[in-house]
Amino acid sequence: MRYGIIGSGMMGQEHIRNIALLDEARVVAVADPDDGMREAARALAGPDCKGFADPTGLLDTDLCDALVIATPNDTHFDLLKSALATDLPILIEKPLCTTLDECRTIETMVATRRAPVWVAMEYRYMPPVARLIDAVRAGTAGRVHMLTIREHRFPFLAKVGNWNRFEDRTGGTLVEKCCHFFDLMRLILDARPVRVFASGGMDVNFLDEDYDGRRPDILDNAFVLVDFDTGARAMLDLCMFAEGAYWQEEISATGDRARIDARVPGPARFSADGAERHSEIVISPRETKRPVRENVDVDETILSAGDHHGSTFYQHQRFQRMVADGGDPEVTVTDGLIAVAVGAAAEESVRSGQPVLLADFRSAGR
Repeated sequence: MRYGIIGSGMMGQEHIRNIALLDEARVVAVADPDDGMREAARALAGPDCKGFADPTGLLDTDLCDALVIATPNDTHFDLLKSALATDLPILIEKPLCTTLDECRTIETMVATRRAPVWVAMEYRYMPPVARLIDAVRAGTAGRVHMLTIREHRFPFLAKVGNWNRFEDRTGGTLVEKCCHFFDLMRLILDARPVRVFASGGMDVNFLDEDYDGRRPDILDNAFVLVDFDTGARAMLDLCMFAEGAYWQEEISATGDRARIDARVPGPARFSADGAERHSEIVISPRETKRPVRENVDVDETILSAGDHHGSTFYQHQRFQRMVADGGDPEVTVTDGLIAVAVGAAAEESVRSGQPVLLADFRSAGR
């Protein structure tokens, strides 16, 4: 299976390393206007990989069987419109787009397209998170009433042009970073989000940075509460100046029978000793009051291919299988749209100090 990669920065190169681990798959073309990133990606993909300064050049060829789009968030809309004109399966990095109106336009365009579009919500495929989802589905926790997700991690990394420092280019932290978590909330609870209330700030990171008179304006910490139509509720606790924490992500699903915890360490390259660490899953039944704790092992070759605890590889396995077998995407454009809607509502709630009803927010075209 021949892949074309549009966007060859940090995430694009992670996709290349993970595709290299798949059977019968290779990256044959990369497109990026940045010469350094494009040549680094070509070197990573192999000597036969072709480079394009303009993605149109890649889209106009017949080199590829599938596309991966991993460009800055604010470019997704225009690139997707061009890519949707091809008949290629597409894996688009999150967020789908930076605004709801753009997401709605893409959703309409995809509805009449035969080739699939998969939104890259990698966190679904982290092995401990997948174990938690399976346990919830099996009824281990009983009926889940409360879900908490904590991500305590390092600040946004330096990117080309530092585009990730600005809300107008990212959609805001709660769209750019946290659409993953709002997607997980829906998936785990199997419910529809109806109300969002958030509090957040920019208190530590990038306070002294200046880009031609522009100061960064993205949140670096927040609490977000999300109410669901089933009566369940979820909370996100985000801190992006907590890289000293052992666990980067901690997800707890609490039901009337048990609590299930999935705990994921941060990338090895940001740990004190540079070593890979186990993730774990813990099941704490109410009846026995005896937690059962288990390490979740992930192959170190897969862990070292990216910063997302193996999830990019496992996502690519399933994407490749979908393309080969002619199936449907596991993460649809509608899933991506709703994740952006919750993130955008959370950003609005931070600004206004008021809860936001999803139905009102979406219908208002914000």
